Amino acid sequence: MSEYQPALTSLSEDESAFRDAIRDFAESEVKPLVSSMEENCQINPDLIKKLFEMGLMGIESPEQYGGAESSFFMACLAVEELGRVDASVSVMVDVQNTLVTNAFLKWASEGQKEKYLPRLSQDTVGAYALSESSSGSDAFALKLRAEDKGDKYLLNGHKLWITSAGEAGVFLVFANLEPDKGYKGITGFIVERDFPGFQVGKKEDKLGIRASSTCELTFENCEVPKENVIGEVGKGYKIAIETLNEGRIGIGAQMLGIAQGAYEATLAYVQSREQFGKVIGANQGVQFQLSEMRTALEASRLMVYNAARLKDEGKNFVKEAAMAKLFASRTAEKVCSLAVDLFGGNGFTREYPVEKFYRDAKIGQIYEGTSNMQLQTIAKLEMS
Repeated sequence: MSEYQPALTSLSEDESAFRDAIRDFAESEVKPLVSSMEENCQINPDLIKKLFEMGLMGIESPEQYGGAESSFFMACLAVEELGRVDASVSVMVDVQNTLVTNAFLKWASEGQKEKYLPRLSQDTVGAYALSESSSGSDAFALKLRAEDKGDKYLLNGHKLWITSAGEAGVFLVFANLEPDKGYKGITGFIVERDFPGFQVGKKEDKLGIRASSTCELTFENCEVPKENVIGEVGKGYKIAIETLNEGRIGIGAQMLGIAQGAYEATLAYVQSREQFGKVIGANQGVQFQLSEMRTALEASRLMVYNAARLKDEGKNFVKEAAMAKLFASRTAEKVCSLAVDLFGGNGFTREYPVEKFYRDAKIGQIYEGTSNMQLQTIAKLEMS
C-alpha cells in the first residue's frame, strides 16, 4: 500500500501577500469585465496584457527569462484567486503556468528556453495541444502524424478542444512520429502560430468558461524545424503524462476558486434576502447548507494546497494531484448547485453570478483527466 503523506498547507507571509495582491487585481481589473467577456466569448485583450504586466503568465520562469522565479504553489494561488472571479481568465493563467511553462522548464533545451520562455513570460500566450477526436481519456491514441523530412518535420492531422488556442502564439503539440511503436513513437513539438501549414480553426460554443477560447487546430504539411522537438524523439508520452499530473493540481485550484466565488456570493445573498419577515440566512436549513459548502471548500483547499506543496518539495504527488482534482471538481459542482438553489429564482437568471459559476464548474470533471480517470489513477497507486 502507498505511504500516507500529511498535509502541508499553511501560508507564509509572502504567500499571503501574493494571494491578497491577486485578489485585489481580480476584483479591480477582472471583475468589471466578466459580463462583457462572457457575452463576447473572448477574454479582453487589454486584460491579457495586464496579466503579463502583473507577472502572472510566467510565475515559475526564472528571472533571466523575464519571469517571477516563484513556486508552483504560488501559481496555484493565482489560479484560485482568479477563478474566484472568472474561470476563463483563471484557466488561461493555469495552462500558461502549470502546463506550458512547466513543460519548457523541465524538458526544453537551453536554446529553446532562451528563445521561448521570455516570450511566454512577457507577451505570448501558450497552448498545450494533446487532445484529438479519438484521443480524449485515451490520450495516446493520437492520429496527428509527424514525418521526418531530413531538415524538418511535417505534421498532418487535427487537434480538438485546445484551450487558449485563439490567443496563443506558441503551441506544445504532440504527434506520433513512429506509429508502429505505439505510444513510444509520440514526440513533442514546439509550433509557432505562423508556421506554414498550421491553422487555428473554429472556436467551440461552450456551456461554461465561454470567454476562454477552445479551438480546433489543423496541420496540413505543417513545417516544424528539427530544433523544435521538445525533449527527446519518442519521449512525448512521458512529457505529456508528467505535465498533466502537475496540471491537475492547477485545475483543482481553479475549481476551488470557482466554488469560493459561488460561496461568497451566496453568503452575502442569504444575509440580505428577506422572506417571511427575516433574512433567509436566519433559517437553520439554510445555515446547514452553508456549513456543508464551507466544509467541502476547506477540505478541497487542504487537498489542493497539499498536492502543490508536495510538487514543490520534489516529493511524489501523483496520487495527491488526482485526489485533489477529483474532490475539488466535485466540490465546485456541489457548491455551485447549492448556490443556485439558495438564490432561488434569482439564481436561475444571468443577473446574478451563481448561474455562471454553476456552468463554469462542470468542466472540472472533464478536462485534464475526467473524474473516472482520476479514480483509476488513485486506485492503481493505492494497490501498487
